[in-house]
Amino acid sequence: MNIEVAQEQLFWGHLNLSLFGVSKDWHGEELEKPVAFGFAVDHSHLWFVACHQSPASIHPQARPGQFQAELWKHDAAEFFLLDPQTGRYLEFNLAPNGAWWSAEFTAARVRAEEEDSPFPDVATYADLAPDGSWMCAAAIPLKHLRERFNFGPETKLNAAFILNSPEQKFLSAAHLGDGEPDFHRPDKFPTVRFFHNTPQA
Repeated sequence: MNIEVAQEQLFWGHLNLSLFGVSKDWHGEELEKPVAFGFAVDHSHLWFVACHQSPASIHPQARPGQFQAELWKHDAAEFFLLDPQTGRYLEFNLAPNGAWWSAEFTAARVRAEEEDSPFPDVATYADLAPDGSWMCAAAIPLKHLRERFNFGPETKLNAAFILNSPEQKFLSAAHLGDGEPDFHRPDKFPTVRFFHNTPQA
């Protein structure tokens, strides 16, 4: 999974990052309009950016920048970050309006804590256009990712989307296998690849 290495501190509104598209859902059906996502690191944060040029169904209690459970019951962008040495992983959900949720797992679908415990010092951002198009982003402190998940070159990472709620479509950037949609397959998450986006002369 590609992570762009930013040369300078990143700021919402000035995120000139590489985005990667997902054009098919879990079952291989083409989307009318693909989604796009990207990951980047600056000196202090991991950034996750997601966008779609279609209106979203947002959790009715979701508020921009606020922690909200069960975002996955509506449209959301997600990522899963795994420490392959311990098997511990982070699930992060981001609503199109910037509401978010997170949970830590010790194995596939095994919560580290039963009660919700928000990941510390998260910042989120969102832009909802009049035509329904949306872009959202989350910035997660690297220091916490390193402490909890040994974030680095061996990290495994995947991005996913839930769209078209209530008739949900499930999308995964990486192929996680067949059967019913299930994003919690950490053994299938791809290893990260850090890259520099060098401007063309």
